[in-house]
Amino acid sequence: MATTRLPAPLWPFGPFHQLSLQVHDLTVQGRNSDALALADRLEAIVGLLGDERSVGMIWQGRMYALIGLARLQEALVTGELLLERHRSSGARAGEARVLADTAEILIKLGRLDEGLHRLARATRILDRLPLGNVRYSSALSSISEAARAAELYELADASAAYALESFPLTPIQRAAAELQRAELLLEWGLRLEHVGLAEEADVRYARAVRLVGHWVEARFSDAPLATALYALALVKTGAVDEALSVAAGLVGPLRAGGHEHEARLAHLAYGIALRCRGDLAAARREFLAADELASLGSQRLIFQYELAHLAALAEPGESAATLLAAVRAQARHLWHLRNERRSMLQQARRRVQLEADRERADRAAAQDALTGLGNRRQFDRQLDDLGPGSVVLLLVDVDRFKGINDRYSHGTGDRVLREVASVLRAHCRQGDVAVRLGGDEFALFLRCDLATAARIGSRIRDVITARDWDELAPGLRVTLSMGVAALSDGMTGRDLYDLADRHLYAAKRNGRDRLAAAA
Repeated sequence: MATTRLPAPLWPFGPFHQLSLQVHDLTVQGRNSDALALADRLEAIVGLLGDERSVGMIWQGRMYALIGLARLQEALVTGELLLERHRSSGARAGEARVLADTAEILIKLGRLDEGLHRLARATRILDRLPLGNVRYSSALSSISEAARAAELYELADASAAYALESFPLTPIQRAAAELQRAELLLEWGLRLEHVGLAEEADVRYARAVRLVGHWVEARFSDAPLATALYALALVKTGAVDEALSVAAGLVGPLRAGGHEHEARLAHLAYGIALRCRGDLAAARREFLAADELASLGSQRLIFQYELAHLAALAEPGESAATLLAAVRAQARHLWHLRNERRSMLQQARRRVQLEADRERADRAAAQDALTGLGNRRQFDRQLDDLGPGSVVLLLVDVDRFKGINDRYSHGTGDRVLREVASVLRAHCRQGDVAVRLGGDEFALFLRCDLATAARIGSRIRDVITARDWDELAPGLRVTLSMGVAALSDGMTGRDLYDLADRHLYAAKRNGRDRLAAAA
């Protein structure tokens, strides 16, 4: 299928941004195989040149192309890689978007509980973020697609509408968002029609034709999805002749071009228009063709309903009436299950809230109240689970801190500790952890080699020494002593601490205001 999610970049532009964005543009046009081929070529190039930002955008386009080709397991693998990248970079809107994207994949794979749980996590993240730029809007777009996959049309429509109404969008972004919402409204209308809610269905059809019509008539006429949606919206709002004119020339080129999703929509529109004109045999051929291209159960229900309706018209009798009644009963049953999913999503949201509350309580229990750094509990956790890769422990003491408290007051001493904590935090990179062990003692877990850690420690000391402490208290001077040790093969966390501690005391014995890192 084509993807109509907003083509928002994941990170600030890399040098290959425009080329990388072409992968997404191809998925918007329904050219998913072309998108995958381009992704393969670009990833090899930008990976060699180290353009990690563009690599992320390529992964995103690859995931959408794989979803479009119904290669869902592969799409999920790519989505998990993207999710980890967003988490490690702290990009919360991006994390929400990929959570929703992977929720859609899981729902389509039949893993409904997992999918709804991720959808709940995505909505919770956005609920707690300030309204932002197009990244926020594109996350709403993905939430809409995931909700639609679960047939949670109310949430899907609210998210799509909010994405359209709340943010300034470029023409292509607006086109993508409006096409997404139009397709959602048409599907929603068809399902409402199946369960006998024709008036509510008509409201959705009218909204859809308004959304998609101007893109076909003006700026987005080369997109097959727009034209196929337009044909379906026309026939469902009674413009049968116009729908026939549009749909008749669509089916062949769409199938020849490999646009299966758009071809399904065109077959459906053409079949309904032919039925309205009394050509029931030709209409049946179109519905059968659409059904053959359908990959999901919810899609097949739409086409099977049309076939059953057509059979009741073509051969009135008990057999056809029984078939139509059975299809309608199945539609009502699935609609009932859809309503149950709304309750399941509410339960998932409550679970996510409870998880967040536990995580917040856990963070508070592992946080030093004065400085906001991790506390001794966090230190012990880090020491017991150092994980793979290079790890260096940097222990830090504020020199003669008792004298600062005695001479300048404990309030001044607390401000010194907060200032030192701020400098330590500023020198932490991704994966580094800063903690306050207690009193005037601090520690940094650094993901680097020993030489790099020594340079980081020296920079921290220089910043503290150069600070104008007179503004805090006239005559105040602050220096630091440090001990550094690197984790080596066969060493436990406690061994690492003991070695760094010995180096710290060596720094103090040798006059303080220095760093000791000798083996």
